[in-house]
Amino acid sequence: MQASRARLFKEYKEVQREKAVDPDIQLVCDDSNIFKWTALIKGPSETPFEGGVFQLAFSVPEQYPLQPPQVRFLTKIFHPNVHFKTGEICLDILKNAWSPAWTLQSVCRAIIALMAHPEPDSPLNCDSGTNKQFLGIGTQI
Repeated sequence: MQASRARLFKEYKEVQREKAVDPDIQLVCDDSNIFKWTALIKGPSETPFEGGVFQLAFSVPEQYPLQPPQVRFLTKIFHPNVHFKTGEICLDILKNAWSPAWTLQSVCRAIIALMAHPEPDSPLNCDSGTNKQFLGIGTQI
């Protein structure tokens, strides 16, 4: 657990330094628990999500970075790879393709990429997975 805390503190410092570098992602650590994070991500341009802001919840296991964080959308989103009720995300890097090289920030970037390029062959939301024209729901900014 000590190694995971050290890694998370390193990522926290990096996030603080790079706030201006990636304006589409705002990643925040819970003040009382280094294993709980939230993120606000902007919907990618030229997608139904453009102009929206989406909140993610991260639950980081004590075996991090050897095991992936659990990430889910808190903001409702209609997307083939997101379970509409739970916010669970079907993304290979959060399951079998995880590598300790990934960071919480890079996971956010991968989720933004998934929003722009859904994988309809691997749906969590079957209604959306069969619908080529899906709609995004988010907080407009």
